[in-house]
Amino acid sequence: MNKIYLDQASTSFPKAPSVAQAVYDYLAGSAVNVNRGGYRAAYSVEEQIFETREQLLKLFHFTSGKGKNVIFTENITASLNVLLKGLLKPGDHVLVTAMEHNAVMRPLVQLEKHGISFDRIPCASDGSLLLDKAAALLRPETKLVVCLHASNVCGTVMPAQEIGNFCKEHGLLFILDTAQTAGTLDIDMEKYHIDALAFTGHKGLRGPQGTGGFLIRNELAVQIEPLISGGTGSASHSEEVPAFLPDRFEPGTPNVPGILGLHAALCDLEKQSMEEIRQHELMLTQYFMDGILNLDPEEKFLRIIGKKNTENRCAVVSVQTLHMDMAQAAFELDSTYGIMTRVGLHCAPNAHKTLGTYPKGTLRFSFGSENTKQELDIALDALSALL
Repeated sequence: MNKIYLDQASTSFPKAPSVAQAVYDYLAGSAVNVNRGGYRAAYSVEEQIFETREQLLKLFHFTSGKGKNVIFTENITASLNVLLKGLLKPGDHVLVTAMEHNAVMRPLVQLEKHGISFDRIPCASDGSLLLDKAAALLRPETKLVVCLHASNVCGTVMPAQEIGNFCKEHGLLFILDTAQTAGTLDIDMEKYHIDALAFTGHKGLRGPQGTGGFLIRNELAVQIEPLISGGTGSASHSEEVPAFLPDRFEPGTPNVPGILGLHAALCDLEKQSMEEIRQHELMLTQYFMDGILNLDPEEKFLRIIGKKNTENRCAVVSVQTLHMDMAQAAFELDSTYGIMTRVGLHCAPNAHKTLGTYPKGTLRFSFGSENTKQELDIALDALSALL
């Protein structure tokens, strides 16, 4: 049985062609550390990591930033924790959307116990942001807006530029979670007035798991207390945390093989057209939704959650099976047809409440640049047989 991977919103597969080779070459060839070796091999690795920072500056159009403004972490969740827990103080107020992932919400709920408060900007039943409702939620102590760029549940894309304009108008900081959009949507830190952009390396960028980070403006970086501290290989005469970037937020040995794998993935992405990738993924998204509606025009057995078109969305389609347990459907898709999906609440309970799918959740299909119409035909045939 051939396996069909339709869980790209969890992690990309296959990875970019050169990723595994880059990781292998490093581990088998030298596996030296960075910022800690006074020899040529270490300098060569440091140069590749510097190049990766430069690639990310370019990818996100951070023209006023430098390589030092790119901070590596183990994943986007770690990035958001560093930013939120290092920045917010008792009394601060935060705005989020009603579609947030737990990578944002769990840190905020933790901080709520220490005097932080937050409000959710309402969203429509398809996940679209009702930004005109945001001004009424502002308080004198409101400090920032932090939100995802696109929903991992239904694919709806938030209007990042409009949110950035709102933040600039009201003197707020803007932190953007790009877990579902980096590598498939063109994101401009300058145009969108983004103060910090959190990214993951293993989804749209098609790098290895265990890679991520954030891009941050100097004005915000000085306000953030490091979440973790330790050796950096720099300023070793002092027991104080370095004040300079990126060392201030990068203590300990970094994930060098992961970063070099990400470097290879970014090199691969630079050879492609991001717009062509996006159009291919949206074509698959519409094709799949049309196929579901052809199977069940009145949605008696299978209901698409959110929009039924590709306007302002990424390549995620969630459905509810109305006469079959969704976990059972996911199991049958995998065991009988080799189709890999994700079922449940997707670490985003409030998104499901907004969409009307809580507490059952949804069966999620998500597509990437390597998926094909033929694979989706097999998935549609499987759904037809099951339902």
